[in-house]
Amino acid sequence: MAGSVDWLAGGDRRTIAVDRIERAAMALFLEQGIDKVTVDGIAAAAGCSRATLYRYCGGKTQLVHSVLAKAAATVAERVAAAIEPFQGSRRLVEAVLAAVAAIRADPTLAQWLTRHRSAATDELLSTAPELGKIASTLTRIAPDAEAAQWIVRIVLALLSWPLPDSTAERRMVERFVAPAPVNR
Repeated sequence: MAGSVDWLAGGDRRTIAVDRIERAAMALFLEQGIDKVTVDGIAAAAGCSRATLYRYCGGKTQLVHSVLAKAAATVAERVAAAIEPFQGSRRLVEAVLAAVAAIRADPTLAQWLTRHRSAATDELLSTAPELGKIASTLTRIAPDAEAAQWIVRIVLALLSWPLPDSTAERRMVERFVAPAPVNR
């Protein structure tokens, strides 16, 4: 095509494509909710074909996990800094509370994790291996998928069904989360 501009010009094609597709996916997830977004919609928003999206990003499920992992890594950095001085069950309590606070402080994540909720979205989020790995690493909870999933579900529950104030949340987390087994 004469006069057309390569949408991947200006750098590494794979990096540019993945970034552009992930940004389009995130915008649509925030706007419509994960469940309503389609591969066709993401491809159109990114300015590429379905084939290009699948070639570079693997499809909707992989995009959700990739976008979620990047957002979670940002929260994990904040949480890691906040819980640095804590050990044992105290670290577990502080990690849960710090994760909830960090997500609430991030307008994008707060909107994504509390708006357009459905059982399918909750299941996808609570079983995402990226979130489980972060939960296990930060809390040092016994390393198993079920324990990590439990931590993720606690955070999601506090985000979607908050208690009246941070003091009430702290009391509940201290009472029911602190007894969990952790690696010392």
